[in-house]
Amino acid sequence: MSEGTRASGAGEGREVFGTRLGFVLAAVGSAVGLGNIWRFPYQTAEGGGAAFVIAYLIMTFMIGVPIMLAEFAVGRRARLSPVGALRSIGGRAWVPLGILFVATSLLILAYLSVITGWAIRYALDAALFGFSAGAGDRFTRISAGGPAIGFHLVSIALTIGIVLLGVRRGIERASLLMMPTLFLLLIGLAIWASTLPNAAAGYRFYLAPSLAEVLDPAVLQGAAAQAFYSLSVGMGIMITYASYYSREENLNREAAVIALADFSVAFIAGLVVFPIMFALGLSEEVGESAVGALFISLPEAFLRMGSVGRIVGVTFFMTLVVAAITSAVSLLEVVSAVLMDETRLARRQATLLAGCAAGLVGVAPAVSIATLGVMDQLVAELFTVLGVLGVAILAGWVMRAPEEELRLGASPLFQQIIPLALFLLRYVAPLLVGWIAWISLRGSLAALFGGQ
Repeated sequence: MSEGTRASGAGEGREVFGTRLGFVLAAVGSAVGLGNIWRFPYQTAEGGGAAFVIAYLIMTFMIGVPIMLAEFAVGRRARLSPVGALRSIGGRAWVPLGILFVATSLLILAYLSVITGWAIRYALDAALFGFSAGAGDRFTRISAGGPAIGFHLVSIALTIGIVLLGVRRGIERASLLMMPTLFLLLIGLAIWASTLPNAAAGYRFYLAPSLAEVLDPAVLQGAAAQAFYSLSVGMGIMITYASYYSREENLNREAAVIALADFSVAFIAGLVVFPIMFALGLSEEVGESAVGALFISLPEAFLRMGSVGRIVGVTFFMTLVVAAITSAVSLLEVVSAVLMDETRLARRQATLLAGCAAGLVGVAPAVSIATLGVMDQLVAELFTVLGVLGVAILAGWVMRAPEEELRLGASPLFQQIIPLALFLLRYVAPLLVGWIAWISLRGSLAALFGGQ
């Protein structure tokens, strides 16, 4: 059934965000998460520092924002979660893309909650006992096995608790509280990091680019995948959230605000991590791309700082927890919303079912950090890229008059931007993202099978 017959009655009685600020902060909360604070620094280090940052900025605004607008347009017009929305807009042939969104969100939630569990454990341990020597051995002990499973389940339970309350009482209220807290904590940490000796060396690594490296295909691919992952596009999240949003609001403005907030948090996270690492002589570890590098190097740094380091360390890991939970909520909402729309389950049953599924899947990365790394490579580097490619084709070439949806509520200034966004969506994104998907596929196959 196509969009003309399905969309007219879709979404009747659907939950909605109570305020524009609630929607924006919820979407920002989805975009701003561990992808910015945990993943962005080590991806930046692996990509050569400032060159990666520039490539990431280009990919965010040249591809990421048009894709976000496309997902907003699809979700708000259809008033359905990803599977139903894609069926409504493009017909049954597009349902597999909706299923890919659900699988992507579920898998990211599963391993993200494991990392969130690490952050909860580190914050609690630092507050109660302080940081101890032998950070590498300590991380090995708590990052896999029983402790990791236990704290992973705690993270899942917190996420379920918020989503059970619904769009307004749960997601919106949590975002209104947690996102300002996150920004304040991170800005405070960045200001403090700037006072450290030799912080300038960290800034040079982070902010002095080599133009040749910016054009390196590996850097461009990594930056694009990170931009999509960080913006929460290619996962169905923005489709789901837009389905709860008023048709009188300016989607173009919201996309710009969300992208700027997302980039700002990632950028500020770098202003925290790199000065600390260079100030304390850990610059060689900056290039370590292992998923646990942040949980080994920074506790060592905090330990060397004494009592001040303990306070800063607790604040840092609390910031990680807040960022992670806001993202986890959006991921769980995608799966829950699809279950509610497709099976007519009540929110309570759908959320518990989706949360338990994520809890079970997350046992594998909680038992093995190698499994977590493979999941991150496969989902963040490939699935999200394929999802973005699908959205570009659907909204750019299949959806009827997407510009009409984007003009609703748009100011004259943002209406002038719509043609450029559609040009990028139709002609630039498919080619560029298709090329990135090919590179990502090769990398994912190498991660899975050990080849090149």
